[in-house]
Amino acid sequence: MVVGGGLAGLVAAVTAAEAGADVRLLEAHPRLGGRARSTPAPFVANDGPHVLYADGPAWAWLSRRGLTRPSRRLSFSAAGGIRFRRDGRLRAAPPAGLLRLLAGRARTAPVGTDFRSWVAGVLGDEAAAAASSFAGVVTYTADPGRLSAAFVWERLLRVTNPTGGPRYLVGGWAALVDRLADHARGLGVRIEVGSPVPTLPDGPTVVATSLPAVRTLLGRPLATPAVGGSTMLLDVVVERRRGDAFIVSDLDEAGWLEGFSRVDPTLAPAGCVLVQAHRPLREGEDRAASSAALEEFVGLGVPGWRGRTVWRRDAVARGRTGALDLPGCTWRDRPGIDQGDDVFLAGDEVAAPGLLAEVSVASAVTAATAAAERLARAGGRRRTGPRAARRA
Repeated sequence: MVVGGGLAGLVAAVTAAEAGADVRLLEAHPRLGGRARSTPAPFVANDGPHVLYADGPAWAWLSRRGLTRPSRRLSFSAAGGIRFRRDGRLRAAPPAGLLRLLAGRARTAPVGTDFRSWVAGVLGDEAAAAASSFAGVVTYTADPGRLSAAFVWERLLRVTNPTGGPRYLVGGWAALVDRLADHARGLGVRIEVGSPVPTLPDGPTVVATSLPAVRTLLGRPLATPAVGGSTMLLDVVVERRRGDAFIVSDLDEAGWLEGFSRVDPTLAPAGCVLVQAHRPLREGEDRAASSAALEEFVGLGVPGWRGRTVWRRDAVARGRTGALDLPGCTWRDRPGIDQGDDVFLAGDEVAAPGLLAEVSVASAVTAATAAAERLARAGGRRRTGPRAARRA
């Protein structure tokens, strides 16, 4: 049994089915996808800015199954539109301190020191401030500098890897979800949407939901030293105009803006550009003030955007950053995949390595493999022991 039909749940279902298990996937919502959903055409916006990285294990796992096609690379013409916000102004080049930091790719960052202090000790406070805000693209939190230096540094090295690079899934992430679901069904997985799970089923079960939902199902606390954050999201489709930025990295407030349809034109009608932007919410910050600040940020990269907007969506993503490791902690300190009693966890907040969605894929593969092995050792029979008794 797999509980949850997001990216982690679908990967877990495929993995278990490939191992020979009879798999049933239950999703509470009427649609599969979780945070990997996209809005319907003609304005196809992901639920937050999403890309995969070609040097990562998630891309390799999906590619081996033919699930990444079609996809697009970052083009040279689009890359020429990358800008940086610094001291309230747009600039074509990042600060020299940030470039010096990224040039030293052989550096090893400590687990027990916060990222800002580590960079400040190497290159000074100005470089530390710029690098901390730049890390907002992979942490979605207002203060990435407070996180473990090793955690942030590993992610910055990945997103700036010249031999890896982002990959954009044509049609948005909903297209990936559809391909995963079709692949799972082809392996015999029974998928049931609109099927909430109030209690844990019997037999080996992969729970691929948020940690609060996991705690409810388990009926006990599930402590984690990792933290999360909240982010203000603004998606707009604007009439195309020469001179608009493709990407703006906000080195003032850890935000990010990206014109996704500059790479994948299927996301917006001809003559238009889909722009997705985010700005992390500060502790206690008023939503209206944060929204106004985000709109101002979008105006820097896309001047006059309000008068050109043909579609708009505003949202707040709360607690959806994935696990963010504080100083002294690593991914191994997050809730374990094997929870005992035939329960296995998958998702971006559990004990698995990787960058953003890669954590979901890695944990799902590990959880489903262990669940299938447990089922095989039991001879494929459904267990009706402790959990059935608790439910009764």
